[in-house]
Amino acid sequence: MSSFSIPGSIAEQDRPTLSFEFFPPKDESGWESFMKSLSVLQGVAPDFVSVTYGAMGSNQDNSLAVVELLAKQVPTIAHLTCIGATRDSITRLLERYQEFQVEGVLALRGDLPAGRTTLPDSEFTYALDLVELVRARTDLEIGVSCFPEKHPESPSLDRDVEILKLKQDAGASFGMTQLFFDVNAYSDIVSRARAAGVTMPIVPGVMPIANSKQVLRMAQMSGAAVPDELEAALLNATDDESAQIIGMEFTVQLVRDLTLIGAPGIHIFTLNQHAAAMELVREAGLA
Repeated sequence: MSSFSIPGSIAEQDRPTLSFEFFPPKDESGWESFMKSLSVLQGVAPDFVSVTYGAMGSNQDNSLAVVELLAKQVPTIAHLTCIGATRDSITRLLERYQEFQVEGVLALRGDLPAGRTTLPDSEFTYALDLVELVRARTDLEIGVSCFPEKHPESPSLDRDVEILKLKQDAGASFGMTQLFFDVNAYSDIVSRARAAGVTMPIVPGVMPIANSKQVLRMAQMSGAAVPDELEAALLNATDDESAQIIGMEFTVQLVRDLTLIGAPGIHIFTLNQHAAAMELVREAGLA
């Protein structure tokens, strides 16, 4: 196994780990924004970063370019999705990741591309299949997704926890949550997981609410429940600046609450924008 540990020997630290998620830029202006954000956020010495991977590998070339760039500068976790993939294609990707010296992968089934409603033919059915392949072929750290408010296709949280335990047994070493806005949802899924024998760290993923319309739209797409009071306050804000203040105050308090209950780290979904991420880091005392 790699000596790298997510979230990095937290038992020996006096703070949660800090990490950032980036996505592969699509055009020249996107690259400029990404490079600026990377430069600024490296200033707070994140413990690691992660790089997303498009539905069915739709942005594979850009994703590989970003992974290669980041892995030279900071411990990097590469997202990896498996629907529509073959074992050979995933094996080749893993070989590239190892060439880049990434520290680990986030093993995901992956979302369907926009407009598609059925799963494509694939040699993989579940993320568990991917975890098993990664463990068999590499010694990379393996992260898996965790759903504080239930996977959209799952019958129950208990079933989600059963699957999380299966992934741990297959070789996963950390969990990372999807977007959520309720600290109780996080503490509940962690408690359920521990009761079921899941011992690996579960790192909460947090999105700064700087652009309220964008975050509310993403919450709706992902199925994350937005507290009624927060949604009403954002929708009733007199202007974008007021909404941003409301949203950021909420996010800062959420992160403070997460650290108070012992979250092992905070993973910030940056959307390749550094200003809100840096504000959250400063105001929540993460750096």
